[in-house]
Amino acid sequence: MFKYSDSNKRYYTLDYFYKHKFNSKVFKVSLNAGFTCPNKDGKVGTLGCIYCSKTGSGEYGGDIKKDLVAQFNEVKNMMLKKWPKAKYIGYFQANTNTYAPVSVLKEKYETILNLDNVVGLNIATRPDSISDDCLDYLAELAKKTYLTVELGLQTIHEKTSKFINRCHSLECFEESVKKLREKNINVVVHIINGLPYETKEMMIETVKYLSNLDIQGIKIHMLSILKDTKLAEIYKDKKFKVLSRDEYIDIVCDQLEYLREDIVINRITGDPKVSDLIEPDWLIKKVTILNDIDKEMKRRNSYQGIKYKKSQ
Repeated sequence: MFKYSDSNKRYYTLDYFYKHKFNSKVFKVSLNAGFTCPNKDGKVGTLGCIYCSKTGSGEYGGDIKKDLVAQFNEVKNMMLKKWPKAKYIGYFQANTNTYAPVSVLKEKYETILNLDNVVGLNIATRPDSISDDCLDYLAELAKKTYLTVELGLQTIHEKTSKFINRCHSLECFEESVKKLREKNINVVVHIINGLPYETKEMMIETVKYLSNLDIQGIKIHMLSILKDTKLAEIYKDKKFKVLSRDEYIDIVCDQLEYLREDIVINRITGDPKVSDLIEPDWLIKKVTILNDIDKEMKRRNSYQGIKYKKSQ
């Protein structure tokens, strides 16, 4: 059995990590705090990343028309029915959640931290959007609660990064990871499989690169082509190749083999809203994808990190 598992999982799941850290069931509660993004407001760009949805990739965040406590309680009240003793992580998800003055960040973050049974925060952001003042404040928070900063990277390949309009460099990302870790702040990195014109080898190279960085977790997504995005326009015009379900499962299993065994897998497939999804339609069957990743790892008699040392 894989060392970070007490089930059939052959990789280090977030559920296992939370259970052993907090001795409790832990839920992340997605929130929409009304932030914007420097890649939309003109600071670094105006069009945003080509795949970004109208919600700022916060499809399961709260209703922006409601205050943060109301958003939080909507989710909490549902979870309490099944898990009355659960604990919670406030997840600031939509858009860029460090892109504001520290006074604004403090008010929003600490509103959630002050709620009962909240044991930490996850803050999704861009590597170019953490000011020195913000970094100092995050370092203070990390001493008081379980803090994770989620950095969007998506790919290490410059040509792809320009194509998807990320508007930051790999060097910027590396520097952001370094600064966060110097402050003892946990880092989770987002990557996307199936970006236009990337090969399987390129996707594995991204994971190999990340395995050599001081990161604590990773989120692996399949590219979702969503309505009302620039990516949807490009796909309609050029019909670039979209990974099949079997291809995605094969690539993810390879990536798991190259990831350090102590990197927590926060997510291993995307979870788009059906009403917004154009391609791939197989993404809507999340549970079967997860089950088939388990089956393929078992078929290979493999587990997370098995090829890590060999890749050095």
